Amino acid sequence: VFEIGMNHAGEITPLVAMVRPHVAMITNVAAAHLGSFDSIDGIAHAKAEIFTGLVEDGTGLINRDDKRQALLGELAEKAGVRDIRHFGTGTGCQYRATRIRELPDSSVVEARIGDVPVTYTIGAPGGHLVLNSLAVLAACQLAGADVAKCAGRMAQVVPEKGRGRRHVLGLKKGTATLIDESYNANPASMEAALKVLAAADTGSSGRRIAVLGDMLELGSSSRKLHAALKKPIQKAGVDKLWVVGSEMQALAKAADPSLLAGHFNSVAELAGPLAASIGDGDVIMVKASNGLRFSGLVETLLQQFQEPVPAKPAGAGQG
Repeated sequence: VFEIGMNHAGEITPLVAMVRPHVAMITNVAAAHLGSFDSIDGIAHAKAEIFTGLVEDGTGLINRDDKRQALLGELAEKAGVRDIRHFGTGTGCQYRATRIRELPDSSVVEARIGDVPVTYTIGAPGGHLVLNSLAVLAACQLAGADVAKCAGRMAQVVPEKGRGRRHVLGLKKGTATLIDESYNANPASMEAALKVLAAADTGSSGRRIAVLGDMLELGSSSRKLHAALKKPIQKAGVDKLWVVGSEMQALAKAADPSLLAGHFNSVAELAGPLAASIGDGDVIMVKASNGLRFSGLVETLLQQFQEPVPAKPAGAGQG
């Protein structure tokens, strides 16, 4: 399995020529690295370069739920791909989720992978991971693997560091949950992370707290895309919003003043006030582009609020 990424047009073509995949998939097309392109359609064209390296009679997998699925299909055909298949939640998909139950820490999926009905649990939350799982199972089937067995392994999926990993913060009174999304950010991944925050269990007294930093490499659309985060923030039921960076000034101006806890220039300025505000039951999600160094904020919070050690049951360790 090879992941092939790009920041500019023309970067995928030489890489996929070396890999020569039997299955090439595009999970989504979003406004990442938009500063290097004239439009999101330009990003679609760059991603579709992956189809040029397919082996003869290889399969192209496209997310039918993506707004640019038709364009991707046209580009795949232009690249000479004869076997184009789709995954998603709607009709017309060979690999389709028919029912999804999103839980605070996982998702339960009923799907049809080709002609095979499967029900499986993904050990990490988020609708975006459900779509990714369909693509994975499609590739497994195309490779001749046992689909039911592969689906069963989805329960072992856990969020990676910086990509949704959760930590329990030990407070003087009670605990809080930190969702570490510090690895990177673009408008689509921000919205996905906010949906995960929305589904998180805060208990009776906790709050949903979003700590967001600049999304970089968005070019002339940057301010507009930052301000547009106002809507998914509202939909997520965020109680408090902390923002960091010059581009986030646009969101600070657009956001409901009652939600905005503060706008800071750096993580160093933010860390103290944020830590002082955390209360029992709070769920804090932190996310920004890598250049904002939010991984340092995560480390600071983990050092300040050590994860509590579970109490031993009565009589444990005696005798």
